[in-house]
Amino acid sequence: MTPVLLAQGLVVDFGAVRAVGGFDLSVGAGASVALVGRNGAGKSTTMRVLAGVLPPSAGHVQVVGIDAAHDPAGVRAAVGYCPDVGGLIPRATPWEHLQLAARLRGMRDWRHRAEDLLERFDLHNAADRVTSGFSHGMSRRLSVVLAAFHQPRLLLLDEPFDGVDPLGVDATLEVVRQAREQGAAVLVSTHLLELAVQACQEAVVLKGGRVVGAAPAAELTGRDGDAKYRALIS
Repeated sequence: MTPVLLAQGLVVDFGAVRAVGGFDLSVGAGASVALVGRNGAGKSTTMRVLAGVLPPSAGHVQVVGIDAAHDPAGVRAAVGYCPDVGGLIPRATPWEHLQLAARLRGMRDWRHRAEDLLERFDLHNAADRVTSGFSHGMSRRLSVVLAAFHQPRLLLLDEPFDGVDPLGVDATLEVVRQAREQGAAVLVSTHLLELAVQACQEAVVLKGGRVVGAAPAAELTGRDGDAKYRALIS
């Protein structure tokens, strides 16, 4: 069966600096993978490439069998992406963000899902406030809502837990669970190992833009798991 996400030999160079070196990953329908590692490990750069925001210096990406180099629009249609920073329109409200997303993606009967997501992420009372006044945690929650809104085949969440309160964390974990149940592949990038383990089945550890380890997420729990993780990133 064709994987939802297939990345082979991804390399990203910024001048003389190699941010990502030879990244490979295959994620099937209903599977979830955490990209974990210290700040600067290359997690967000990798996510930008997988989302079609940043072209790789080498290598290629396929999403639901679509080659990102040949049909980037087709890939973006299949992907829901929560970036690590930014992505929101400062003078627009959450409801306006959702209206725009629905229009661009040709969604019909979207209002109930929009209302449900805003309620779950405790943004319903702020639905008509411009996002320039949002706290960091509120912005993170809205970014997750927008990524999951159209029920994408590939859900990419970059640092979705950063600065988010426990209720927002629970809502994000539920979105990941529901996406997997519906057959989506999910990739979560985070430096918060405990939450990565809760969100995902597998964990891929990055250091210096390279994969230095991969294991079932459960193997990184407890004292032994933490020691294993620290040994990989040190």
